[in-house]
Amino acid sequence: MLGLEEFGRLFETFEQTAFRLETLAVYAVEEEREEIARFLAGEDMGPEWDDNPWVRSMTDKGKRVSRVHVLRSPLTDYLRYELSAYPGNVKAGESIGIIDLAEQEVTGLPNHDFWLFDDRDVYRMHYTPDGEFAGAELLPADRLAEYQNYRDLALSHAVPFTAYWERRH
Repeated sequence: MLGLEEFGRLFETFEQTAFRLETLAVYAVEEEREEIARFLAGEDMGPEWDDNPWVRSMTDKGKRVSRVHVLRSPLTDYLRYELSAYPGNVKAGESIGIIDLAEQEVTGLPNHDFWLFDDRDVYRMHYTPDGEFAGAELLPADRLAEYQNYRDLALSHAVPFTAYWERRH
């Protein structure tokens, strides 16, 4: 099981593609606590929200970063915060899709997060019940096709983030 620092290095070393399936309604990320408080207070979120530098550090190298976020409206405060940051991710080159289970029923997806790097390495993400990162587990190669199918299923049902967001605002 990789810890946060070891897992973070994968974003520097993947070669072409990184895909995430995101499934939690709340992620407890220590580094985000102050930012979430500012967001909920209606404060200015700063220039990084307009063009995410972390995403840009990958896409500027020609790498493709994408995700599908499976959620259920009404949105939690955390999801309102996270989705409000997504326009900056999109501007920086990330492709984001949304599956809102309140709007469409999708079966066959796992109820956990994963990252698929370069279409060959799958990391199942583990979190505590409160949404704190507990580790990333490299799954065996014989599970690759299963997770590629999950990715393809998620992408086939996802609404592009921009269209989803425009409907809500």
